[in-house]
Amino acid sequence: MTNQSPEQEPVTIVDNRKVDPETGEVREPAAADGAAAAPADSAGANQDSTLSDNGSDILADTISGELAERTADLQRLTAEYANYRRRVERDRKAAVETAKAAVVTELLGVLDDLDRARAHGDLEAGPLKSVADKLADALRKQGLEEFGLEGESFDPTLHEAVQHEGDGHNPVIGVVMRKGYRFGDRVLRHALVGVTDGVADLAATPDVTNAGTDAGAGEQ
Repeated sequence: MTNQSPEQEPVTIVDNRKVDPETGEVREPAAADGAAAAPADSAGANQDSTLSDNGSDILADTISGELAERTADLQRLTAEYANYRRRVERDRKAAVETAKAAVVTELLGVLDDLDRARAHGDLEAGPLKSVADKLADALRKQGLEEFGLEGESFDPTLHEAVQHEGDGHNPVIGVVMRKGYRFGDRVLRHALVGVTDGVADLAATPDVTNAGTDAGAGEQ
């Protein structure tokens, strides 16, 4: 067998001489070099840390500004959409009411015929009375209202006067020639009426007559 010698660690020779034998100059201690380099490295690290903090603050401010801007945009869009939905719903309801009013207006002539038949006693009994009552109830449930009854105060926005009796200041409806109808807030047809003096004016007339009678009796 061949004897193998154990591996030996390499020998490191350190020249600790303070004077360089080749140049004759005094060598600087190695520890001093390390100590001088350490503050420079520390200063560089501090500067890098400061720059990093400033960059983080700028980035945070930028993100906050963009977030606030996007939030404002979202709120504005939400408000616009809510207004759009309300406007669409309002227009839809208005369209429905307009369509209903148009259909009901076409049926006013039928209601007039039924009123004339009722006035002649043709709706006192029988199947026609049932049909008339059901039609009136159905239209009333949809929002149809009639106006223009005898004794009501005269309203030029609702009633159309075709004759006027008396000269009082409290005009009321004396006779109804054709009923008026409204559908919700919309007047479909004005009532044709005859206007007469109100009860208050008629009540004052006997007083004037009595006063004249009393005066005549006194002269006699």
